[in-house]
Amino acid sequence: MSQTVLIIDFGSQVTQLIARRVREIGVYCEIHPFQSAEAAFARLKPQAVILSGGPASVTTENSPRAPQAIYEAGLPILAICYGQQVTALQLGGTVEGGHAAEFGRADVEILKESPLFAGIWQVGQRYPVWMSHGDRVTQLPEGFEVIGTSENAPFAIAANEARRIYTTMFHPEVVHTPDGGKLLANFVLNIAGLTPDWTMSAYRDQMIAKIRAQVGTERVICGLSGGVDSAVTAVLIHEAIGDQLTCVFVDHGLMRLNEADEVVSLFRDHYNIPLVHVDAADTFITALEGEADPETKRKTIGRLFIEIFDAEAHKIAADGKGAPAFLAQGTLYPDVIESVSFSGGPSVTIKSHHNVGGLPERMKLKLVEPLRELFKDEVRALGRELGLPAAFVGRHPFPGPGLAIRLPGGVSREKLDILRQADAIYLDEIRKAGLYDTIWQAFAVLLPVRTVGVMGDGRTYDQVCALRAVTSTDGMTADFFPFDMTFLGRAATRIVNEVRGINRVVYDVTSKPPGTIEWE
Repeated sequence: MSQTVLIIDFGSQVTQLIARRVREIGVYCEIHPFQSAEAAFARLKPQAVILSGGPASVTTENSPRAPQAIYEAGLPILAICYGQQVTALQLGGTVEGGHAAEFGRADVEILKESPLFAGIWQVGQRYPVWMSHGDRVTQLPEGFEVIGTSENAPFAIAANEARRIYTTMFHPEVVHTPDGGKLLANFVLNIAGLTPDWTMSAYRDQMIAKIRAQVGTERVICGLSGGVDSAVTAVLIHEAIGDQLTCVFVDHGLMRLNEADEVVSLFRDHYNIPLVHVDAADTFITALEGEADPETKRKTIGRLFIEIFDAEAHKIAADGKGAPAFLAQGTLYPDVIESVSFSGGPSVTIKSHHNVGGLPERMKLKLVEPLRELFKDEVRALGRELGLPAAFVGRHPFPGPGLAIRLPGGVSREKLDILRQADAIYLDEIRKAGLYDTIWQAFAVLLPVRTVGVMGDGRTYDQVCALRAVTSTDGMTADFFPFDMTFLGRAATRIVNEVRGINRVVYDVTSKPPGTIEWE
């Protein structure tokens, strides 16, 4: 990538949104924590720098700082919230605590014209923004002037336009700042002068060349999960190296209705990619029977997956064509960000929740991770670029443990069958209503609760099915989808009527605010 924006992360829970907004503009960017930002700055040689917000106070000892080199390089800089404060402090200004805080909606009054909001905001007008700060800048560095103010942030927008350094106390990256995306576009395209040439077509060509250079004539093994990430990884690598790739699909019997057949059909029939299909449902279901602890379930699934995958890798190595030297993984950019987060982040919880364990070091496989620079929506765009079927690319996320964590309590074939039927009916109704692509994730959960009911002239004593549907852009924060009662009534009626073993359906309206991870 010839043009890059470096985003220095000070720990804000919405730093990823800055990157998403910049990518949406069509410019490549990378996030790096402040501790490694100097090395990243030297390596990337970016054309612009954005400093994120963060939870620390710049007034405390040992609080995070930006590399001084970025201020000396003469590059355009946009500093947001904590970024504004640390910029003011490092360039000779003053930051103080103890003033009135601003959390949530505020109004910024524009005092002077600026290229940051040219064509968007007018002098003398007030505009809604989203604030999240306790400290405030009380004295600007030399050469800076205030160009916007709010009730509790007298320097809500301040800039040294000669040096192209712009600072905001508010967060332009969040949707609660309605014009924030336009401000970021002004900074990236007009102030920094970058060209919006970040496209999936270009990424595809660059990554194919990179894979070929990395792998050479060696063989690659890829574990298919049935999800979008591993599928896009496999198709991209196969396009790069052909039959040097072998995919292994460990069918643990915990997938949604007909998904295992769809995976096999897609890769064998549509793409003709070498695929090993291992039917291990009996092994997994037997091991999970009677186990109620969700973390133990995940670890059990992970252990069995590794054992089976390792055995299949040895079989592939014995076919006379050489042992695989590389392991392909569908690691995404949010995983990379979390793994290097300066605070440690919630990555341990995320990975425990969504994945089922990594491969042991004894396998001595080098990694190929062609998606590690992409967000989820970009992976979907790449999947469309590669020609994957729209229904597959748009499939809702499905964590590695599969239906095992949508069955609180022990797993059995009977309960799996009940859950699959209920889940399929629920998704069918969502598709018929034209809502599937609007919802980030929807699924059914079979609760370990039985209730008494009356159906027709008979009494029943069956299980309760819970339905969930959430909206999100990144899977880190989410809110429940506001179905109307007509839809819920129709879905519930079908499930109760068509699925033997369920006599009651409930809808979960729990939200997932910033900072929380677990859903299932």
